[in-house]
Amino acid sequence: MTPDFIPTTKKSDSTKKVINEALHILNSLGIPFDGLTERRLERMAMAFLAVLDVKCSIDWPKAKQSGDGWTPQTRQMIDYINSHFGESISSGSYDDIRRKDLKLATVAGIVERSANDPNAATNNPTRGYALSPRYIDVVRSYGNEGWEKDVDELLAQTGTLRDRLSSQREIKRVSVSLPSGQKLEFSPGKHNELQKAIIEEFLPRYGFECEVLYVGDTAKKLLLCDERQLAALSFFEIAHDELPDVLAYSSSKNWLFLIEAVHSSGPITPVRLEELKRLTTDCTAEIVYITAFLDRATFRKFAPDIAWETEVWIADSPDHLIHFNGGKFLGPYKE
Repeated sequence: MTPDFIPTTKKSDSTKKVINEALHILNSLGIPFDGLTERRLERMAMAFLAVLDVKCSIDWPKAKQSGDGWTPQTRQMIDYINSHFGESISSGSYDDIRRKDLKLATVAGIVERSANDPNAATNNPTRGYALSPRYIDVVRSYGNEGWEKDVDELLAQTGTLRDRLSSQREIKRVSVSLPSGQKLEFSPGKHNELQKAIIEEFLPRYGFECEVLYVGDTAKKLLLCDERQLAALSFFEIAHDELPDVLAYSSSKNWLFLIEAVHSSGPITPVRLEELKRLTTDCTAEIVYITAFLDRATFRKFAPDIAWETEVWIADSPDHLIHFNGGKFLGPYKE
């Protein structure tokens, strides 16, 4: 039975059926659907159908491949989609076919580019597209008994884009060790590199054997969250939009570190400080406010905005803190 990838489309039942069948084929061939909206999936399926010259479910055995004389260009695909699938896509959006709708299929090698002219530029609107002959048998036999086995045999030879991307993400992830010894895996990026430095360099130096209670990831907001301990400290609702990047608690000091990791925005400004104070009114721990930067160049850019009675730590000078006034060095301030 064909999965219902697009359950809410307003198209006719026959069009909805062939779109879901196209998505079933693409998904079975290893195209990742993570993070794609229903509309993006629908556009992907319709572009794929245009490449194959498949208008309805009975057309799969007649699907076209490279060499069959059917190599539609992006503008021709828009005309095809508008004519057969009830769309009204502007002809001026032809580049979206290349950059979005067919992107994953071409990267995976399922759809071939430059079928008309191998020397055509990437953004040349006369570039043709066609199904790779390697995939024609499983496309034409879609719905037949034993189809899944045929797909498995093919993928054993070709591999999948899903697996290749998953492998790359695994290689590129940033491993972080918490003071407790627990390991976390961050997605790559400057912001997460700074959070790694905060946990592995700042906290061991200045955290008084603290425990990390919360840290987010640019790809996963709640990478680590100790809701039980935060509730015990009467911390504000963890789902609040105003949450800092890192929360760490020192039981020996009864200090709660609120740390902002600043790569391109988000230092603890006077306004931000007032917001955090208001949100932590009921917190039973004393609060220490830290703004962290990767390097001094970034710090200099934001230095005029830093609030008094907060601390600044810079990852490329880990043994030093910058103290923005107040009655003591590194610690909570009494009103």
